[in-house]
Amino acid sequence: MQAFDSVCGRCRRAGEKLFIKGEKCAAPSCPFARRAYIPGVHGTPARSKSGGQGGGGNRNVSEFGKQLREKQALRATYGIRERQLKKYYNEAIRKKGVTGEMLIQYLESRLDNAVYRLGYGSSRAHARQLVGHGMFSVNKRPTDIPSFQVKKGDVIEIKETKKSKVVFTDLQDRLANKTLPIWLERVSSFEGKVTGTPGLEPHEMPVDVQAIVEFYSR
Repeated sequence: MQAFDSVCGRCRRAGEKLFIKGEKCAAPSCPFARRAYIPGVHGTPARSKSGGQGGGGNRNVSEFGKQLREKQALRATYGIRERQLKKYYNEAIRKKGVTGEMLIQYLESRLDNAVYRLGYGSSRAHARQLVGHGMFSVNKRPTDIPSFQVKKGDVIEIKETKKSKVVFTDLQDRLANKTLPIWLERVSSFEGKVTGTPGLEPHEMPVDVQAIVEFYSR
């Protein structure tokens, strides 16, 4: 597998941390902190004779290229395929409101994302794995579909038979440092509730969503 196909390579190509690995991305050992330039020989910040940085990482990128990069970054952030993202976009344009906000709402409403936001998974990929293994119920109904759309009023709970699993042994310590978004509420260590419309705060926006809307509207 080439460097730019790695998880950390996606952040480097996007030019910013996408927190694909969750809390691990905030650690000092994060590769992006050491190599915050695009992967490959064209991105290597080689030194010039004058001591300045080489121009490899500052290539001119077309508007289409920028939009594509933002789209790929959004896909990497939520760990979804192109077909899934295009489906969310098509649904977003049919809803009343700002298309970009509707798109983010669909992504944030995914059950795997809600599980990650509640602190049960260390990353969205980990949360998706937990959901797929049947660890959770929504409104007391077992749900193992990561893309399941949660909505206001839904209660997300670790199933009684799964609470003793090793992955949840240090849960209380992990949750103590977890800040919840305004649309989620912690009922107990094993239960959370959707109290509002899922979405992102402006400072949480990982990409330029408008650029993605423009990409798909071509």
